[in-house]
Amino acid sequence: MKLTWYGHSAFRVETKDATILIDPYLVGNPSWTGGWEGPAEGVTHVLLTHGHNDHVSGAVEVLKKSGAMLVANFEICMYLVGQGVSGDKINPGNIGGTVDCGPFTTTFVQALHSSSFGGEGGTNTYLGNPGGLVLHFPEDKTLYHMGDTDIFSDMGLINELHEPKIGIVPIGDRFTMGGAVAALACRRFFGFETVVPCHFRTFSMLDQTADKFVAGLEGSGVNVALPEVGKAITI
Repeated sequence: MKLTWYGHSAFRVETKDATILIDPYLVGNPSWTGGWEGPAEGVTHVLLTHGHNDHVSGAVEVLKKSGAMLVANFEICMYLVGQGVSGDKINPGNIGGTVDCGPFTTTFVQALHSSSFGGEGGTNTYLGNPGGLVLHFPEDKTLYHMGDTDIFSDMGLINELHEPKIGIVPIGDRFTMGGAVAALACRRFFGFETVVPCHFRTFSMLDQTADKFVAGLEGSGVNVALPEVGKAITI
């Protein structure tokens, strides 16, 4: 499995039979100025954890160009159809549900956050409940993108049900858990082999480094794969 980080929570996941963009914040992202066209090349699926602008902005452009399948909650799917995305290419779900995405499955799990799309004049369009996404692959390790969330005890159930080995974990504080709490979540509730921190450094109000997260996982046996924007890592 190959992962490429585009800053914030945006990742490209490449496996044998699928090329996936998760939360493709590729338009207006201060951490990524390379445009959306490159990351969209060959994409087969676009997955969205929730509807905030810093996770969705760029999804419409990618979906229109690539013809990829959209996997998200029902509200997000229908909102993006209203923005011109093909209604024939949506695969909606909600918390607790699992959807067949062809080369893999996606299970929607809980996240403690909010979900809306901000418009002009301070307006916000409600876009359903936020979530995390668990991706099961027949020939790759199970990946859990937590979305934006705080720690919660039912993470233990997510681990019991799905046994993810790769975790994409928000650590930037203020809008999600910070690095120390995120490390505690990984140690207490999961059996991760590899974790990739995200949702930090993008804006000045977020933590600028992953130092607290790395320190919190010292001695745990968990590999912390620190991503660099635009550079692929193989897991």
